[in-house]
Amino acid sequence: MHMRRIPRQTWTLLAVALLLVSACSTGSSTSAAGSSADTGAAGLAPYYAQKLSWRSCGVAGFQCATMKAPLDYAAPSKGDVSLAVSRKKATGGGRALGSLLVNPGGPGGSAVGYVQAYAGIGYPAKVRARYDMVAVDPRGVAHSEPIECLNGRGMDAYTQTDTTPDNARETDELVGEYKKFAEGCGSNSPKLLRHVSTVEAARDMDILRAALGDRRLTYVGASYGTFLGATYAGLFPDRVGRLVLDGAMDPSLSASRLSLDQTAGFETAFEAFAKDCVRQPDCPLGTRESAVGTNLKAFFRHLDTSPIPTGDADGRKLGEALATTGVIAAMYDESTWPQLRESLASAMRDKDGAGLLLLADSYYERDADGRYSNLMFANAAVNCLDLPAAYTTPEQVREALPSFEKASPVFGEVMAWSSLSCAYWPVRPTGEPHRIEAKGASPIVVVGTTRDPATPYRWARSLSDQLSSARLLTYEGDGHTAYGRGSGCIDDAINAYLLRGVPPVEGKRCA
Repeated sequence: MHMRRIPRQTWTLLAVALLLVSACSTGSSTSAAGSSADTGAAGLAPYYAQKLSWRSCGVAGFQCATMKAPLDYAAPSKGDVSLAVSRKKATGGGRALGSLLVNPGGPGGSAVGYVQAYAGIGYPAKVRARYDMVAVDPRGVAHSEPIECLNGRGMDAYTQTDTTPDNARETDELVGEYKKFAEGCGSNSPKLLRHVSTVEAARDMDILRAALGDRRLTYVGASYGTFLGATYAGLFPDRVGRLVLDGAMDPSLSASRLSLDQTAGFETAFEAFAKDCVRQPDCPLGTRESAVGTNLKAFFRHLDTSPIPTGDADGRKLGEALATTGVIAAMYDESTWPQLRESLASAMRDKDGAGLLLLADSYYERDADGRYSNLMFANAAVNCLDLPAAYTTPEQVREALPSFEKASPVFGEVMAWSSLSCAYWPVRPTGEPHRIEAKGASPIVVVGTTRDPATPYRWARSLSDQLSSARLLTYEGDGHTAYGRGSGCIDDAINAYLLRGVPPVEGKRCA
């Protein structure tokens, strides 16, 4: 279970995902490509010179195209990867500002789905008036040659596996599922699995920039999308336009440190939920804030041995694993807290697990017919390629357990064991922790939310310290990411940057 992503429910229900970035200036594809020494290197020139052939998407107002990128940038002659691109042209009014590329995070979130379902129709009208709203599904994701690992039945088994093993047998079962997942990815996507790194996805974005005719990249990334955007800035600082990185990740941290920090982030979010819950008349976890976590853990332990019915057509019951995932999914945005209270009440009082199962299914992107999107497959493929595994043996996890449980009494054990999943990956990692400075880049806006569960605020501070031109914008509040979530202060600051190129003053804070 990887948490570096934005659940699909946020697209339409919460609209939390993304921040927009605007491009500074536009030009022809030829002049845009000619601005870089990289474009002519080792057979890359044809990719930079390609013209996109736009067609109808079947979604009102949107166009789609297919872009080619080299499978292996070190050896472009070895073949291509086809990437799905979608755009909605600027509605007009005021000077056109070029293309605005959006990415909702993940890794594994469909940017094409995001722009069509939300960003292209739900972002401020004055932003959409002056920008072409554009998205590309990164390699291995959704419509761009998706990584596939398990069928629906296999994923059902995987998502229900106990992630808090109590003995050697349960540990072996968990390891067995991790191995089965990894082997499935290796056998179904053997070539692409070696070439879905964030660096390669960032290089793909530069080809798209040229194909769109933009001299500089205009980009908004949320959650993992901030890592993608920061990586782009590090590779191509002279091509950075207006970048907004919302819900920032810290590229300098190891996988184990990221997992531990994120565990603490979810605990912070849960504490905020607990504080709110006991004030509500329908809180099923008690009336004392200090007892909420204890009562939830007791409920999880009960489900570990006695799963409850859900009414699911495929016969799935709600055990500890799915219940925990459902609660975690609700931590991404405080507007989901009422739904979580209702779901917990049904499960705890009425032994009806349908509500928590629905939350878990939204997290995993499983539909009512038992089909899963490829989000979790791509998520693992990118994560396991970008960084060495957090832990490589169950013994290492057990040694780390005390630190995880200290970080989060509620989620620590689950998060620790989830950090073992890359240990059995069939492809060696190509990345490692590193600082990104992007010297010479135009101002980059980094946004952090003080009680963000998935991307803790300290990561935003760290990334803004690393990037030489960063401006840190702070939202004092709950939930994952900040733009478009109800803070006029945040929205005004970002809109001013996107439309007029004026970044917020350093240290600006909003409530």
